[in-house]
Amino acid sequence: MRIDSIKNGIVIDHIPAGRGMRLYELLGLDRLECSVAIIKNAQSSQMGRKDIIKIDADIPVNLDIIGYVAPNVTINIIRGGELVEKRAIGLPETLVDVIKCKNPRCITSTEQELKHIFRLDDPETRVYRCAYCDTKAENK
Repeated sequence: MRIDSIKNGIVIDHIPAGRGMRLYELLGLDRLECSVAIIKNAQSSQMGRKDIIKIDADIPVNLDIIGYVAPNVTINIIRGGELVEKRAIGLPETLVDVIKCKNPRCITSTEQELKHIFRLDDPETRVYRCAYCDTKAENK
């Protein structure tokens, strides 16, 4: 298999195996007109297996989504074919419109224009709770 290097873009590396497609969907990468490569179950000396996403365009990505799905990833920014920046991502403290509250009594169920806000409750177990009703979010 051959995946070409990118000239200007982003490489999301060290995604836990099996979570690459979830990131692809949540980031809306299917709507891009540039090349996007998803490498699933690549061998990794650190992780055993990992997923990698290569985006052949210098676009903004939602770091909160990335941190929520895979908090230990590395974001590599490529310009002119060279690595210019490498960022480690952690769990975001607040998620806005990344996940939706499942509580039917939550105000977000009736007020459609209200943002879905979740706050990190327990970093160890990666538990987020709704800012309005305190319902625990399902982490898939």
